[in-house]
Amino acid sequence: MSESATERLSRLLAMVPWLLSHQGVPLDEAATEFGVDERQLVKDLELLFVCGLPGHLPDDLIEADWEEGLVYLGNADAISRPLKLGVDEALALIVGLRTLMDIPGVGDREAVSRALAKLEAAAGSAGEPAGTVQVSLGRIVDADVLTTAEQALRTRRRLHLGYLVPHRDETTERDVDPMRVLHVDGRWYLEGWCHRAEGVRLFRLDRVVSAAVLDVDGTPPPAARGRDLDAGMFEPGPQDHVVTLELRPSARWVVDYYPVDRVVEDGAGGLVVTLRTGDLAWLRQLALRLGGSGRVIDPPQLAEHVREVALEALAGYGEADG
Repeated sequence: MSESATERLSRLLAMVPWLLSHQGVPLDEAATEFGVDERQLVKDLELLFVCGLPGHLPDDLIEADWEEGLVYLGNADAISRPLKLGVDEALALIVGLRTLMDIPGVGDREAVSRALAKLEAAAGSAGEPAGTVQVSLGRIVDADVLTTAEQALRTRRRLHLGYLVPHRDETTERDVDPMRVLHVDGRWYLEGWCHRAEGVRLFRLDRVVSAAVLDVDGTPPPAARGRDLDAGMFEPGPQDHVVTLELRPSARWVVDYYPVDRVVEDGAGGLVVTLRTGDLAWLRQLALRLGGSGRVIDPPQLAEHVREVALEALAGYGEADG
């Protein structure tokens, strides 16, 4: 897995004060200390060698020497002190760790507990305000389901899921190679390679009816790629349908519950929204649910189909007027 620039910068900032206080440390020992191999450590030292104060003169740059297999660092007094957490940072970490302790299925709970104890001891009275903060994790899934998903991920085993598809009112059976467990916007998700769909899929864990770890290797295929969460939970696909809806003021909630590409105010408190979906059955269900507070504008074939289904439903009550 590639390393981000932020992760490398954090390591370099921690590395300088440590190396200054461990002059002559062997390369392999220093690499072990920072969880990298010797090759990566040398790359880090090569980068430090061209870093320093403004001016870029020889006396401004950090001095690094590792030619004999022993690491020596100099001219780095400006960043010789270890990084320290500010009060706000410490409080945020304490709240986060306490929240982790309340999550069912957390793998190494003892490690979290030890880290929390050390941080609380170091913060002292400054950490007391963290006790007044409450974090809501939204819909908590069944603890057994979350624990099973975590176990399969940790042991690289395949999962067999009974998964509810609400718009079809159907429970499907799926074998999934887990890639990661996520908590986003108040919901728990499992991302993995679905053998039924032959692709990467997101499964809401509150819709998992049953979960079992199989005695089968669960390593996802090389083609499996996790989605970029910075771009949103749901990624458009090449086969997606683009749908335009007209929403009255009472149906504005749609943009809060579903990912939309475009939102335009209509001047009367309503909205015109464009969204993408790979499943028109779900979209038809939404349109029928909206009733008179929403209307499909495009594509026209979908609009006509929704109209026909609505008329058939009304005919059963003797209310269709053509």
